[in-house]
Amino acid sequence: MDFWHLVLLALIQGLTEFLPVSSSAHLILPAKVMGWPDQGPLIDLMAHLGSLGAVMLYFRRDVGDIVVGALGRINLAKPDAAQRQLALNIAVATPPVLIAGFAMNAVGLDEAVRSPLIIALTMAGFGIVLWLADIWGKSEKTADQMTIKTAAFLGLSQVLALIPGTSRSGITMTAARALGFTRPEAARFSMLMAIPVILAGGLYALFRLVTNGENAASLSDGLWVVGLSFIAAYAAIAVFMKLIAKISFLPFMIYRVALGAILLFWIVSGGAA
Repeated sequence: MDFWHLVLLALIQGLTEFLPVSSSAHLILPAKVMGWPDQGPLIDLMAHLGSLGAVMLYFRRDVGDIVVGALGRINLAKPDAAQRQLALNIAVATPPVLIAGFAMNAVGLDEAVRSPLIIALTMAGFGIVLWLADIWGKSEKTADQMTIKTAAFLGLSQVLALIPGTSRSGITMTAARALGFTRPEAARFSMLMAIPVILAGGLYALFRLVTNGENAASLSDGLWVVGLSFIAAYAAIAVFMKLIAKISFLPFMIYRVALGAILLFWIVSGGAA
């Protein structure tokens, strides 16, 4: 794996992780088209660390509230009601995708769905669903009004993101908009939901690194990846959060449908299905 491959990988991870365009699809497709080798567990771990650091820094106040709310459960802090509710909502929303992800990995289904055809269909299809939820959903609720039942629904919707091309952030924002949450609040809670999921992905990459005796990447490669992924992810979050307060999800729908159409054309023209 050469240096520029690592740079592109880190930038793709950082830029697409929190946007409703599917980071997994953007990571899978270049490898499929260009014939790149698997990046290995060290690069996976560093890419996750960069993205995790970016979202935690940007939403540091919310992260602090979640920590205080969680610690209050074991009497190590005195959280207020909003902090307790936020921590509880994140705790409720997280298990479904982790359980489903573990089950898919155990039976090999996670590899079976890494197909350009599936990505093309989910990229376009869920892009349209995102747009429909955005134009039909009311913009009246904030994260402070989120209940355990709502958090559980968003957590279940997150399971669909295990299919490449769906987009974890995209499907959770879709669900939140359908339930009447404002665009900024839907994006904010979606990104907070990403923290334990990315952390779990990083721990899995660490497990692979520890249990796999061979790894093609060096520590210096990993440091480049974590730094570039962090910068790209932080910039993407900052720009997206400003934009989404002013515009709809229409540009993201157009991008997704266009990419899906291009992929279908590539497949029909002789690309791998």
